[in-house]
Amino acid sequence: MTDTSHRRSAATDTAYDDRTAWAGWVVFGAAMLLLMGSLHVIQGLVALFDEGFYAVGANGLVVQVNYNTWGWIHIVIGLVGLLVGVGLLAGNTAARVAGVAIAFLSALANMAFISAYPVWSVIVIALDVIVIYAIVVHGRELKRS
Repeated sequence: MTDTSHRRSAATDTAYDDRTAWAGWVVFGAAMLLLMGSLHVIQGLVALFDEGFYAVGANGLVVQVNYNTWGWIHIVIGLVGLLVGVGLLAGNTAARVAGVAIAFLSALANMAFISAYPVWSVIVIALDVIVIYAIVVHGRELKRS
């Protein structure tokens, strides 16, 4: 008797033979994008509803706009980050490009927001750099054929 339940089709073999253990970096990058997106949305909501929470007033920011504007910027970056994170987990090539772009925009937004929330902004910028590394260097590994 032969057990055929463990056989893989030829299409499955060619689709996943080129994957290495480094594909975990892309999954980590996607998870960080999901986390980053969620935290950007929370940060944006705080900026919208509680301006007194941050270390400086709106005129003390690097880019002098009010906190409502910053709130909406963070919410948009967060929602796009969430969508891109899901796309990365699905192996979408467009999500790889968008992931690098949104991580770059997130780093820029946090650099401009650094005077309002310095420690948090530095942590998010560091995570954005790791996400960009994971996507650029190992993003091809989750691509579906």
